[in-house]
Amino acid sequence: MLTLYNSLTRQKEVFTPIHPGKVGIYVCGMTVYDYCHIGHGRVLVAFDVITRYLRFCNYEVNYVRNITDIDDKIIQRANEQGETLTALTNRFIAAMGEDEAALQVLPPTAEPRATEAILQMIDMISILIDKGFAYVGTTGDVYYNVEQFADYGKLAHKELESLQAGARVAIVDAKNNPLDFVLWKMAKPNEPGWESPWGVGRPGWHIECSAMATTCLGNHFDIHGGGFDLKFPHHENEIAQSEAATGEKFVNYWLHVGFVQVNKEKMSKSLGNFFTLREVFARYHPEVVRYFMVLSHYRSPVNYSEESLNTAAEALERLYLALRGMPVVVASEDSTYEQTFKAAMDDDFNTPEALAVLFELTRQINRLRSENPDEAAMCAAILRRLATVLGFLQEDPESYLQSTTSIDEALRIKIEKLVDERVTARKNKDWARADEVRAELTALGVSLEDTADGTLWRL
Repeated sequence: MLTLYNSLTRQKEVFTPIHPGKVGIYVCGMTVYDYCHIGHGRVLVAFDVITRYLRFCNYEVNYVRNITDIDDKIIQRANEQGETLTALTNRFIAAMGEDEAALQVLPPTAEPRATEAILQMIDMISILIDKGFAYVGTTGDVYYNVEQFADYGKLAHKELESLQAGARVAIVDAKNNPLDFVLWKMAKPNEPGWESPWGVGRPGWHIECSAMATTCLGNHFDIHGGGFDLKFPHHENEIAQSEAATGEKFVNYWLHVGFVQVNKEKMSKSLGNFFTLREVFARYHPEVVRYFMVLSHYRSPVNYSEESLNTAAEALERLYLALRGMPVVVASEDSTYEQTFKAAMDDDFNTPEALAVLFELTRQINRLRSENPDEAAMCAAILRRLATVLGFLQEDPESYLQSTTSIDEALRIKIEKLVDERVTARKNKDWARADEVRAELTALGVSLEDTADGTLWRL
């Protein structure tokens, strides 16, 4: 029985989909004006694991993750670089796709762009104005009136008065309340804009997600997620405007992914500890980065450091070494290992406990490799099957192990030549030469493993 920690109720709840056998998920995606950083990567991986597991449990998953392609930062970056918004956003959307593929993140079912949903946003804003939940400020911008929504603050678990008292918001004369947020901004000179009943302008950030989510998944759907930093005010505002506009409950379960810290400090460009995924991939295999992100529960904060990445690399190598040389067979789908794995994942997607099952399988493979090869092969098949749910062990073990070894190409050629020479010597029963070659390889730091399928090597 799958249970989820619901940020709205602050407790674990049994997951009951609105439509049996089907799940609708919306996750706030990227604002595409720069390369994805490691915090983005963690959200991408977390919800990839969640959707993979739901599909593993035979749910039909409609996973929607939006793209914000109109925003103050996008406009500023395009002006700085002298390119059009479309050119800028298309470039970074393509880069994001490359980063996702490197992390083995499967594409969402739908990936709507904000600029493609302007009409839906205008319709929702018009409804909010008609119902008295929004108003046109003195500057012409349209604002949401938080005081009109009785449940404002329910996701943050704070009363409106408390939020107002703690709001550090610059006073804007056009607003009725410092917490009121913009739904439609009037376009400034040389800014992009769309025609609307309130003049040429563009949407505020919060209305984008409400319009795209309800368009793709309906007024009421199962799961909404994103980074913990979006819980307030972004997700709070989504609830307020969506439920006010539709008159229905917006979302049943809210899931939030923990922060990424760098050497136990908040990641920020000003501290010089800000890393894009591409910068990390230059030093670590993307699958190692994914393993590092799954090693902690999705709700927990994670600490990015070289030590953490090196530990992840060693652990992933152990898994691949267990699969090395194992034949590919069809996995049992009802093993005790799978049952234990599912029990862990059913507990709010507890990936640390699920990983423990993979390492138990690894120990069994290594123990049984010689004494019971068939049983070892079955354990290897189960390991591959369960690891796929977490997005690991997608490569050929030999290719992975050699790709993660930093080695000069000339040295690689020399090693492979010596390995081939030793194989020939063994075939010719020239044991003395075979031993000499092994000694040469050992001196180079090479470890050999003779298997039924040939000789395998690694540094």
